[in-house]
Amino acid sequence: MEFSINELIEWNKKIEDIVDRLGLDYYQQEFEICSFEDMISYQAYSGMPARYPHWSYGKAYERIKTFYKYNLTGLPYEMVINSNPCLAYLMKENSLLLQILTMAHVYGHNDFFKNNRLFREGTNAEYTLEMFKNHAKRIREYISNPGIGYQRVERILDTAHALKFQTSKVINEKKLTRKEKIKRIKEKYQPQYKEFQLLTDKKDEQMPDLNKIPLEPEEDILSFLIEYSDLEDWEKDILQIVIDETAYFIPQLESKIMNEGWASYWHYQILNELDLPQGMHLEFIKRHNQLISPNEKGLNLNPYYIGYKIFNNIKEKNPDQAEKIFEVRKLERDESFIRKYLTFDLIREMKLLKYDEKKRYYSISEVADEGGWREIRNTLANSVGMNKFPTIKIVEFSKKDNILYLQHEYVGKELKMGYATETLKYMMELWGGPIHLETIIDNEAKKIICDQDKEITVKDS
Repeated sequence: MEFSINELIEWNKKIEDIVDRLGLDYYQQEFEICSFEDMISYQAYSGMPARYPHWSYGKAYERIKTFYKYNLTGLPYEMVINSNPCLAYLMKENSLLLQILTMAHVYGHNDFFKNNRLFREGTNAEYTLEMFKNHAKRIREYISNPGIGYQRVERILDTAHALKFQTSKVINEKKLTRKEKIKRIKEKYQPQYKEFQLLTDKKDEQMPDLNKIPLEPEEDILSFLIEYSDLEDWEKDILQIVIDETAYFIPQLESKIMNEGWASYWHYQILNELDLPQGMHLEFIKRHNQLISPNEKGLNLNPYYIGYKIFNNIKEKNPDQAEKIFEVRKLERDESFIRKYLTFDLIREMKLLKYDEKKRYYSISEVADEGGWREIRNTLANSVGMNKFPTIKIVEFSKKDNILYLQHEYVGKELKMGYATETLKYMMELWGGPIHLETIIDNEAKKIICDQDKEITVKDS
């Protein structure tokens, strides 16, 4: 290391003084110095110091390690956990300036975790680390149980991981029990008598069948399996563990652009107020420009770049409203952030365009002109967060033949058949009966059927 721990402590104190003066509101911050090997491990486990064992984490570790070895990808400068105290890892191989920039960046994330409504309402930072430790302990107990063992646990986890994002797209939505849903339906269809009621030919709406399972199309597939499958209690507990951990990560998925843009905006402000030596200041400008460069590899946009540009634009348009960016940080998620604040001028400045993926090539369909900029903005908004995952709903469970009927909400994008069929096989493994999925393939209504032997057939719907 080209720096000492005492130097980091001194720079951190300077950063905290500036952060306090700038008005950021953050949890107590803790840093841990780690090697690049440790950083790869933390990255494979999504930053958690304790997590239950599963082969997918080992696969992620080997993939990251191999890509890093052959210089095909870099490692993150830091990793930050949404917890109180907020825990962040710093790689000891980084230069002193990079550590300073990283610490300033972390305080931006910390403030975002504490104040953005998705995190405030959807996660409990006080018990984050304890939750993951407790989950790891329970899973390991099931694995070490002679009556259960690793293979049976792995079977449940494989299915849970395949289905974990097939949940409600509405974060923090209260899950109603079946009894509560029945009560709500009865109230909705209860006759409303008025003192003066006009005669009409309109017939009263028919109350739905209250014996139907589910009463309404159900997006949360894992919760449905917990409630209606014949799984054992320990198997349902594992599904619930995956549900709870997924709920922790969903706010991060829903605010990736905002979160990284916010942290980048503040590390830039903070380091410009630090009394950096000239050589370190030049390195700071170089590192900052690398971080917010417009494009990642391929056709993917850099979330740091988009978020940073939008927050800067909000600040410039509201010079007399210091609280405006803090209000945006508190209330929005990526989708609403983009729809409200990605302007025509920004789209032209960033040279954004819309392209369509053909079978063997890409074609540009919209450019940033008077007619196309809204289409570009809306396309980007529709592709962030949980919008990246298809919406699949359970519409009916046939008790007679144990068939589960699913429906894909088609919004112009077909399912990837390889993923869809393998996921159906995983799901059938736990459900124990045939599964029928209605979708659109080549603009035609189709039904994908997974039978009890895991054989897949595709029929006209």
